[in-house]
Amino acid sequence: MLSCEIARSRREFLRIATGATVGAGLTFARGSAKKVVVVTFGGGARDQETFMPDGQENIPFLLNQLLPQATFFTQVVNKGILGHYVATASLATGTYETFNNFAAVPPQNPTVFEYFRKDLKRPASDAWVIAPSNGFNRIGESGNRSYGNGLGARVILPKRLLSAALPSSDLSLYDRLLRDNYETPLYAPDLAGSEIQLHEIAELLKLSVSDFSSQARTLASPDELSVYIARRLMRQLAPSMLWITLHDIDVAHSGAFSLYIDGIRRTDSLCALLWKTIQSEPEYAGKTTMFILPDFGRDSDTDPGGNGFQHHRTGDALSRTTWMIVLGPGVRQNTVIDRPVQSIDLVPTLGSLLGFSARYSQGQPLSEVV
Repeated sequence: MLSCEIARSRREFLRIATGATVGAGLTFARGSAKKVVVVTFGGGARDQETFMPDGQENIPFLLNQLLPQATFFTQVVNKGILGHYVATASLATGTYETFNNFAAVPPQNPTVFEYFRKDLKRPASDAWVIAPSNGFNRIGESGNRSYGNGLGARVILPKRLLSAALPSSDLSLYDRLLRDNYETPLYAPDLAGSEIQLHEIAELLKLSVSDFSSQARTLASPDELSVYIARRLMRQLAPSMLWITLHDIDVAHSGAFSLYIDGIRRTDSLCALLWKTIQSEPEYAGKTTMFILPDFGRDSDTDPGGNGFQHHRTGDALSRTTWMIVLGPGVRQNTVIDRPVQSIDLVPTLGSLLGFSARYSQGQPLSEVV
């Protein structure tokens, strides 16, 4: 099976590169983690450009800094729809969502944020999503009547905040930060949802509108803007559940391989920066588990029905088989897990870590990290 071959190749490479040990099927005691940070490596990245020998130069931080501290799952399979919003919604609900990827609708099933807040009676300030595009504005709260009534996460759309902060005459100067969708540039979603507004975020993060605009001028990409907001949020509010979706890699849809590689390298460094921030913030250090995983992969160069790195349309093994890195207290370090797992296993795993029930999830807790 091709997905098994992919996993085996990753494992062998990681053994050589990091000296990682194989720990399939092992169960470890739960750590003292009370917070979680989830980073979706949005846009999908193939092994050729990441964990294979020819791609290792693109992920120096993941490979040399994070993996030695982590448990690495080599075979994370996404059996759902390969569209970024619907796939991210599936990650957030633990159920394969089936709505139109470009529809301005909430997830159909309860989200991890709603499970967390309802079961643990947590306030709205304790669960946040930082989303890459306006089309993600409904990601924080489902349409489930038992959960989707004010129990979701607060959603920050950094591009929308920046647009609101700038005079119309300056918008063209920030094109590199404001591009909303790489796959369908004409898509303009309905923004009705729970996204937070500029004046509110400025007050919460102790950040003036002018300071926000000035900081944006120094950034190279939308993901850098998202991570800037995330770090500010961690410092000011220290939420127990923080979900960040990075999306620069999806520039691959433009067909420019160099931009795709730049996106991978930038995402690699931003993941390391977030982990460094976790270790430096007193509210997070020593009690935070971080999960990093792509939403899915991209097409094979050899599949005649696809477009290689540019798209994710075929549903082949390279499109569906990804990986996951888990770091934090109680998680075994420098360990490779070869057994197949599913992307929807994330939500019940978070539930086991934090103490809530993901009762409608189709996934299973990952015994290696809980």
